[in-house]
Amino acid sequence: PQGSEKAKTFVHGFLKRSMPKMKDEAIQDMLSRKAVVLEHYPKKKQKEKRKKTKGFTAKQRRELRLFEIEPEQQRYAIFLPLHELWKQYIRDLCHGLKPDAQPHMIQGKLLKADLHGAIVTVTKSKCPSYVGITGIILQEFKHVFKIITKEDKLKVVPKLNNVFSLELDGFISYIYGSKFLLRASERSAKKFKLKGTIDL
Repeated sequence: PQGSEKAKTFVHGFLKRSMPKMKDEAIQDMLSRKAVVLEHYPKKKQKEKRKKTKGFTAKQRRELRLFEIEPEQQRYAIFLPLHELWKQYIRDLCHGLKPDAQPHMIQGKLLKADLHGAIVTVTKSKCPSYVGITGIILQEFKHVFKIITKEDKLKVVPKLNNVFSLELDGFISYIYGSKFLLRASERSAKKFKLKGTIDL
């Protein structure tokens, strides 16, 4: 048919223009032996490497004093609303601290709970000067608690060799600091085992 002749002529002319160095016999041989696949290869775009945002190092944080509380902010009354929020947080976490609640369940929740805002008291210590310190936990680090007392004094109390108690709605829980040497973020994912006796 006339249409097929036009198509044949077009293809022959197209290949001749595309491959001017090839002879007619070579083109004809290529057409008769295999199908010609015309492909377009776009240039690959180089992916821009995303630069990871690096946080501050521990040294930089110390130099910038990011975690230091200014002296004018070291007042017990300022942090009482934080304590009220913490109490509500614990009540929600434990589904209400009811008289019939199981102590082991509450203790397990408190071991993983955020303690910022809790009022704690040092009940036992190998260093007698720490015993009796009571205040709101402002910061928890791996090895220490920073506590603001009612006298508006910021105390840095080590966890090691100290036992802390916290009371909420009549439920008193004890924290053995020597077994609590974790950051708050690490503690939330740790599995604690119940032990019969714990030494300071």
